[in-house]
Amino acid sequence: MKAVSVSSAAISNALRYSNARMQVDLVKAMKEMDTSRVADLGLALGARSAQSINFHRDIDRLQGIVDSNALVTSRLSSTQAALGNLSDFAQNLMSVLTTAISGDAAATTVRDTGTATLQSLTSILNTSVNGEYLFAGINTDTKPLADFSATSAAKIAFETAFTNFFTFSQTDLQAANITAAQMTDFLNDPSVTDQFLGADWANWSSATDQTITSRIALSDTSQTSVSANIDGVRKLAMAAAIISDLFDANLSDGARQAVAQRALSLAGEAVSDLTQTQAQTGIIEKRVSDASDRMNMQIDLFNRHILDLEGVDGYEAANRVNDLVAHIQTSYALTARIQQLSLLNFLT
Repeated sequence: MKAVSVSSAAISNALRYSNARMQVDLVKAMKEMDTSRVADLGLALGARSAQSINFHRDIDRLQGIVDSNALVTSRLSSTQAALGNLSDFAQNLMSVLTTAISGDAAATTVRDTGTATLQSLTSILNTSVNGEYLFAGINTDTKPLADFSATSAAKIAFETAFTNFFTFSQTDLQAANITAAQMTDFLNDPSVTDQFLGADWANWSSATDQTITSRIALSDTSQTSVSANIDGVRKLAMAAAIISDLFDANLSDGARQAVAQRALSLAGEAVSDLTQTQAQTGIIEKRVSDASDRMNMQIDLFNRHILDLEGVDGYEAANRVNDLVAHIQTSYALTARIQQLSLLNFLT
């Protein structure tokens, strides 16, 4: 007959090792219960882990573009609102100019309206969103439009053009002798029109003609900003500038009528151009929105594939956690009882 020795220390150590394993299993089970996904991807999927990694990578790429599109949408929405405000100011200027041409508006009223329009134009075009100027083109950290003030390059250039054309300044008494035809010739002269519609627009604008290009989908890009150099802005600036500057000069009524008519024509063209730009911006905004919707659908599809690969039954994981907790508690209790065993308790 073989004698088998029993050691309380051996039993205690066995329980301790078993308890350590159960604690590791408990951590995994709790992670699976919380995430509804396998705790160890490589162990659970083996060779199929590559599929899961590829799905996660595709989701990250798509989600990055979706997040970028949210910023693009914010920029386009703000641009739409700004263009709408510019169009409203242009229409208000047209209303005042129409009244002026009919002889029912004071020169000071027309001048003040032109000045207010210029100030509003500058304020709107220098709007920034998320630290980037909306209408600066790709120079998003540079304020796109300069003020039309006494010391500005734009105002100095305009008044210099007046002096060179007429050989006297706006404040000279001879300005009262300028005829409507002469004023029309001046406003159509390249020395003036180039300041707004040509290369000398650089006196006004620091924006680039090139606008921001954004990737709105994996295989699609789009122009997602508007530059301050568009025709609608230039024409509105010219209309407001000539009203603000020349209605403050010593001009005859006929010359002022010529200025008002030219400004009215420019403001009307500006409204048309701004409306067209606003419509184009709306089309781009819809493209961005549709692209984001498509990518969100793809992300949902990839998530379903990932769930099929990595998913676990939440109820089963919860039951496994409860069982492990119960076993660990029992193991602790047994270990404590065994550690209390001693031959000294049985010696008399």
